[in-house]
Parts: sequence; structure tokens; C-alpha cells
Amino acid sequence: MNILDRIRGGGNKAAGTERPPQPEWVEISESVSRLCSFDAGGGGSISVKVIQDARPIHDKVVDSFLNKFFPSGYPYSVNEGYLTYTKFRALQHFSSAMLHVLSTQSLLFAAGLRPTPAQATAVSWILKDGMQHAGKLICSGMGARMDSEPKSWRIFADVLYDIGTALEVVSPLCPQLFLEVAGLGNFAKGMAVVAARATRLPIYSSFAKEGNLSDLFAKGEAISTLFNVMGIGAGIGLASTVCSTTQGKLIAGPLLSAVHIYGVVQEMRATPVNTLNPQRTAMIVADFIKSGKVSSPAELRYREDLLFPNRLIEEAGSVTIGQPLCRVLSPRLVEQLRATFPNEKFLLSQKSNKTCIVLEQSASGEDALRGWLVAAFASELERSGIGLRDTVLTEAYEKMERVFPTFVSEVRSRGWYTDQFLDGNGSRIAFAKFQ
Repeated sequence: MNILDRIRGGGNKAAGTERPPQPEWVEISESVSRLCSFDAGGGGSISVKVIQDARPIHDKVVDSFLNKFFPSGYPYSVNEGYLTYTKFRALQHFSSAMLHVLSTQSLLFAAGLRPTPAQATAVSWILKDGMQHAGKLICSGMGARMDSEPKSWRIFADVLYDIGTALEVVSPLCPQLFLEVAGLGNFAKGMAVVAARATRLPIYSSFAKEGNLSDLFAKGEAISTLFNVMGIGAGIGLASTVCSTTQGKLIAGPLLSAVHIYGVVQEMRATPVNTLNPQRTAMIVADFIKSGKVSSPAELRYREDLLFPNRLIEEAGSVTIGQPLCRVLSPRLVEQLRATFPNEKFLLSQKSNKTCIVLEQSASGEDALRGWLVAAFASELERSGIGLRDTVLTEAYEKMERVFPTFVSEVRSRGWYTDQFLDGNGSRIAFAKFQ
């Protein structure tokens, strides 16, 4: 009996009860040879052993880096834009960590201490408490708005963080107001922390392609940690040299802040969020009205307005959503519109140059799309002068009914999630049912 048989455990068995030899094969891929075999237990699992790796050291290092900091199966396991997002995320965390070291050193100077850069790094964990908790409590009530516009809120979080950092950097200029300035800075940072953490999950979810959200989250946090550590090291170097004085910090601080904000803006622009909110719904409908085609999340991402997400889009009917029903419609008009749109979960009213939509409590993304299409068709009919004003909504509704099955099927096939509509803290209605 050969040694392979002994390894398989057949040495002490009778010839009639020995297991048949398990098939083995060698797979060669990119200069790496792997010996593969089925496990002896017969469970169907495969064991793999590297027997030769002729790759250059550079390729081994790159592969090791990808395995530690990118999701398994990258780039096929993530949606488009993930590499761009990761590059600017690294830049954002690197510049943010440098700013953090400089601001902490400034706080200690303002408090009357003369710390070394290393001391500034260590004591930062203590200084971030206090007023920061109040900022967290205030910002926690805005979670629904963050679900609706995670990218805009992520940018807002970093702007807040830099404002808090700026207050800490200038604190040595007014040491008599140290507690007030430091407290206000930490208050802004507390709000920033909540907003940044709350928007992290929807942003990571937009890249998940194969149910690998946990892997994406773990690797994304690994990238953040790596570049935070590198940024702290670079910040200590700056604090020991050109930024050892307040004047130096006042020069370097704005430059680092500009790099930080630029990084997060580009990071968010690269993120293809696939949930429906007012802005993305309006853009989808406007594209469909103009060209008959539906844009995918990846195609729409660079056109989103991250600074003013509530702007009205004329081609989509200039729709506003989420206003209280009593401000939009009179009781008589409510009954009239419910008759015009039977069995629908939205009410729609045209006012001067805009259209107001009110959704029912259980309305989904598909219901919002139906309402937006009616508004867009009605606006198109009015601009062209084809329909009479009294019948425009009825004609628009009939046209929506004809095209909606094809339209919503295309929306889904392009990767949009239509089961929910995220309108932030907008008002919704629930009509009472009478027996």
C-alpha cells in the first residue's frame, strides 16, 4: 500500500472495505498551482493546497492587499463605482485623521497645556466626550431623512465635523473662552458622528451585489482604519514641524479640510443608491418622458443634486411631496380626486407651476411612480395645450395606466428597489374606513 492510501486511512482495513481512491487534480491559474481533491469523508467538500506559486512578489502583495481590504470576488461581487468610492473614502479618512491631531493639539494649547504631538493623539479620546453627546441626541431624530438622502447627509456630516475641528483649531486664539469653543466644536462633531454612522449602511448596501453586505462592511471599515492610522502618523509629523504653531495650523487646516470635503463629495457621487426617494423618482420619470428609457442607479448617480436634493424637475411635473393634506387640498377636492384616482394610494393636485402629491401611509415605491407619471403627463399635456384643463388629470391618468406595466418592469430590470418609497419625514395620510 502506498503512502497516499495510508493518509486516506486505509492502512488497517481489509481489502474489501477500503474506500475507492478519491480523484485529485491540479488547477493552474495565473502562475499558481493548486492541488485539489475531494475530502475522504464523502461529503462533497473540496480541499485545496497551493503547491507552487511562481508569481512575482509584487503580485503576491497586491493579491494579499485585495484579500484584506476588498470584498471576496472583487470586482465581480460589487456594483459599479466601488473602486472610485474606496479611493476617495481613503483620502477622506486620511485627511480627517490629520485634522483631528492638529485640532486636539490646539485644544490643549488653549487649555494652558503644552503637549507633544503624541500626547495630543492619546488624549483625543477624552476630549471628544461631553457636549458631543448632546449633538448625538439632537441628530438622532433625523434618521428618516437620512434614509431618504443618505449621500447629502453624509456630506453634511463631514462639513459639520470640519466646522467642529475649525473651532478647536482656533481655540488658542481665545483661551478665556476655551470651554465654550471646545464644547461647541464637540457638539458639532457629535451631530456629525451620528449622521455619518446612520448613512453608512444604505451606502454600503448600494454596492452589495451578491448578498455580501457584511463582507463589504468589514472591508470598508478595514480601509477606514488603515488610512486613519496613516493620517494620524502624518498629522503627528505636521504637528511636530510646520504646524507646531497656531499660525501653521491656520494655514494647513483649511487646506486639509478642502481635501477632506472634496474626497467625501466624490465618494458620494460614485455611490449608486438604488432606493426611490423624491429626487431619484423625479429623475427616473423625467428620463422616461424625454427618451422613453429608464436610467439605472449607476447612470443616475453623477446627476443627483447632493447640495439641493429637493429641487423641482419640470419634465417630471415639478412635484412636491410630503406636505400636510390640509395645506394642499380642500375637503371637496379630496373627494373629487379620490373619484378621479380610484383604488390609488396617492392624491394629486396641480397648483400654479407645481404639482402636490400626498401619499397614503402604506404607499410603496410603485405607488409613488404612478403618481409621478400622472403629474408628468398632466404637465406635458398642459404645456402642449392638447388637453382641456378640466380633463387633463383624467387623460394623464389614463395614459399612465397604459404605459405603467412596461415602465415599472423596466424600472425593476434596471436595478431599482420599488417596494418602498423613502420620503424622509414627509406627511402621509390614512383614510378612516366606515362601516
